[in-house]
Amino acid sequence: MRLPRHGHHSVAELFPRTHAEASPRLVIKPAPVAPPAAGHVPDPDDVGAALAPVVALLAGRKLAVLTGAGLSTDSGIPDYRSPGSPPRHPMTHQQFVASAAFRRHYWARNHLGWRHLLAARPNRGHRALARMEDAGLVSGLITQNIDLLHLRAGSRRVIHLHGRYDRVVCLDCGAVVPREEHDAALVALNPHWRERFQHVADLEVAPDADVVLDSTADFRVADCPRCGGVLKPDVVFFGDNTPRERVDRAYAFVDDAEALLVAGSSLAVMSGLRFVRRAHKAGKPVAVVNRGPTRGDDLASVRVHVGTSEALPVLARELGA
Repeated sequence: MRLPRHGHHSVAELFPRTHAEASPRLVIKPAPVAPPAAGHVPDPDDVGAALAPVVALLAGRKLAVLTGAGLSTDSGIPDYRSPGSPPRHPMTHQQFVASAAFRRHYWARNHLGWRHLLAARPNRGHRALARMEDAGLVSGLITQNIDLLHLRAGSRRVIHLHGRYDRVVCLDCGAVVPREEHDAALVALNPHWRERFQHVADLEVAPDADVVLDSTADFRVADCPRCGGVLKPDVVFFGDNTPRERVDRAYAFVDDAEALLVAGSSLAVMSGLRFVRRAHKAGKPVAVVNRGPTRGDDLASVRVHVGTSEALPVLARELGA
């Protein structure tokens, strides 16, 4: 795949300087103020009672589970769409592919932020779903998250719908590079880059392992070690398409199950909503457990506004895990 040499924006527009001969500036932006949590519904005082309709709906049924970013917030990974979440503007696939300047900006920011995902640990929600799989209640898990926390919690039948952060793929030859190996190459090309920001305690970390920086013009990008081509995280960017084979495997999870449980997803994008629509069209019960409204609420058989770390351990226990 050959990429265009230039995007729609000049380097000067993307990375402004104080004057023509100045060195690139690195400016830390303050974390944005969270908008009003207009969609927030307080968690119920009695989570067990609130979940009783979900237990009644799912009991005795083989489950497929769809999870989203809301499941990982209690592991310290912020999401994009929960009520009160600060606004974020992730780079799109089109921007990344079209412009070397955008790619440099992305990798410089990701180089600082990706280890936040590496350090994250599963929470009670992840572990509850793993226990449900061990007990034979969950036959397949589809996650929109790239953080690998389901695997770390012990779940085995997992489809990472949007990819996984621990791999980098070449857009030219298709080579897959471990993220640790790619990180070592970036460190070699950009010595002391991380150290320049160690004193900053509040760099915003987004769900795609990004952080908020203003200028990254002096960062050097590592090319594919096999062919010298363009490297991209092995994740689905906004504006990109989920690989069809992956979608088909996820559909099979839904088709083989007797009910669908949605946990921690607003279903704002079609990549997740399509599975709710498929289950609903097949006449299968759909239970949604999420803080805040979702795009699939009108398709749900049962809808409970509650956090997944609170709800899933109770659900696991009541269903027999």
